[in-house]
Amino acid sequence: MKSRTLAPILRVEAARNPVVTVMGPRQSGKTTLVRAAFPDHSYRSLEQPNERGAALADPLHWLESLGGPCIIDEVQRAPELLSYIQVAVDEDDTAGRFILTGSQNLLLMQSVSQTLAGRTALLQLYPFSFGELFDRPPLDPAAPLQTEAGEPPTGTTLWESLWRGFYPRIHDKGLDPTRWLADYLRTYVERDLRDVLKVMDLVSFERFMRLAAARTGCELNMAELASDAGVSQPTAKQWLSTLGTGFIVMLLPPHSANFRKRLRKRPKLHFMDSGLVCHLLGIPDPHTLSFHPLRGAIFESFVVSELVKAFVHQGRDAPLYHWRDATGHEVDIIVDLGARLVPIEVKSGVTIASDALDGLRWWTSLAGNPNTEGVLVHGGSARQVRRGMTVVPWYLR
Repeated sequence: MKSRTLAPILRVEAARNPVVTVMGPRQSGKTTLVRAAFPDHSYRSLEQPNERGAALADPLHWLESLGGPCIIDEVQRAPELLSYIQVAVDEDDTAGRFILTGSQNLLLMQSVSQTLAGRTALLQLYPFSFGELFDRPPLDPAAPLQTEAGEPPTGTTLWESLWRGFYPRIHDKGLDPTRWLADYLRTYVERDLRDVLKVMDLVSFERFMRLAAARTGCELNMAELASDAGVSQPTAKQWLSTLGTGFIVMLLPPHSANFRKRLRKRPKLHFMDSGLVCHLLGIPDPHTLSFHPLRGAIFESFVVSELVKAFVHQGRDAPLYHWRDATGHEVDIIVDLGARLVPIEVKSGVTIASDALDGLRWWTSLAGNPNTEGVLVHGGSARQVRRGMTVVPWYLR
């Protein structure tokens, strides 16, 4: 089993709280993590019809039958159970009594906030980070990408890594990503969408997902996306929100500090797994990806996802934004650390072009901007300081 950055945070929170809730996309490794972290807890999965039926038919009796500390997997399948867990921990608030997992962020968050507020710690687990996959130390979210120089991982390349993606089962079992991701979409995403949205026209929704994937790393124009997908804007908004609910995509909001410049207010759309994007776009192999017109956008979404994981796998919110003014100047990522902002530009090219740092230099030179540092992540292996900016390779070491 790969070491997960979230594991020590999970144990700490379980020593403090009667309930810990671990959320994340399906197949991100939640079950494996919690069962390894708490080997003495009993385990029940509400994916199993008999367990779910018993929990829904007589929740009180079902909880009493657990007999001690328990892991309850996919708890969103029986949200009514949370009210009974609330009563149970009010009577006995032993730390680590219940470890819950769930795959639907919005639905689970609504239920948890209503019933377990003040009783549970909330954590998120995404698929492997690059560091987890290759047994490397996690990125320091307080100093993003400012790590010591390291060697590229053996046995892979940038495009091989992005094409395969980071879902644990693909790597643990050595599976063909194309086959596994097709099954993943069919057996998990589509089924969950039926539960959440009652989507009946799955052909239209699949078309919508592919069109959304073609916009990863781009400012979101909801009207254009809806028109191309042949659905109404409210439907497109609802479907995109549901992809966020399932941790498939995220919207990177614009940063509010304008430094006397008019800003664009649209968020940027990012898919959280590069392998899933490649599958949705029909990219058949790493070589094709390396020449694909969307390779830069896919690479940018990969960097965003790595930064998100660096924060949330240490139990923190990810303070990530993008910046673009009305004249077209932009910075791909802004990390808001409170005392300072860190601008990050992402370029997929191996060679660092002469204008690669122009966006960073423009932003740091704005009147009223006290921030002077910046980071460029590129598709090559060079790590250097150029014109006051730190240049780091694609493997972020």
